[in-house]
Amino acid sequence: MKILVFDVGGTSIKYGICIDNELQDVKEIPTNAKLGGRHIVETLISLIKEQSDYDAIGISTAGQVHSEEGYIIYANQNIPNYTGTQIRKELEELFHVPVTVENDVNAAAMGEAIYGAGRDYDQFLMLTYGTGVGGATVTDKKVYYGSSYSASEFGAIITHSDARLAGNDYFDGCYEKYASTTGLVKLACAYKPELDSGRKIFENLDDPKVLEIIDSWVDEIMIGLATLTHIYNPPCIILGGGIMVQPLIMKKIEEKKSHFIMPSFAHVKLIPAALGNSAGLLGANYQASKKV
Repeated sequence: MKILVFDVGGTSIKYGICIDNELQDVKEIPTNAKLGGRHIVETLISLIKEQSDYDAIGISTAGQVHSEEGYIIYANQNIPNYTGTQIRKELEELFHVPVTVENDVNAAAMGEAIYGAGRDYDQFLMLTYGTGVGGATVTDKKVYYGSSYSASEFGAIITHSDARLAGNDYFDGCYEKYASTTGLVKLACAYKPELDSGRKIFENLDDPKVLEIIDSWVDEIMIGLATLTHIYNPPCIILGGGIMVQPLIMKKIEEKKSHFIMPSFAHVKLIPAALGNSAGLLGANYQASKKV
């Protein structure tokens, strides 16, 4: 079985081919997201036209996705005019093969569920830490979507009530403002403006103040993880996003776990994702393979 797979992010579009669940020929191009949703669809069409003899198309994408019908329920202005885009309908009419469209974190969670860190678990939560904080809930090896395909918006957990009550934005005082990589960079830049990326921050671990900033940021991560642990009582929570490859972060999370999480929940494992940037592509492959 040959499936074309795409992972549409705000910065880049990753794409490749899965042949019998083996990911091959992965490439990456800029999304040029500011050009809008129509530009993204036209880019996908152009890339698909370069291929032949495939059985299905699987797409992982940023935004809230109605996965059953394959359209974008909502996307913020990082991708203008993406809301309402009927990706599945248009691509199936053009290419006459099954097309699946899934939210990027849900796709990554399914990739981890089938091929990665979640293989040994029928149920788990997954969070990804980057520009924001994304979330997914997997139960019986399936994504839990909620009543309108928008469940697990973990980045919207209110962790700083004063900021939420005083704010005007729905995400004021919320988890992703503080626990995302963006939140870490904001803290670091307040100390030294040149520390304007995760990479630069972790290149300066010899600076005691940088270590202090990272420690404070991991506290913010733990506030959300403790909340989710106590609500869901999952066997494990998988932590993804490029920043999570830093060994120091997982070390600090494990050290702080007993301070934030009740002893009766100590069995809940907090583990790093295993598939890196391939998770969304492999999840898109799995979802599409079920339609063939």
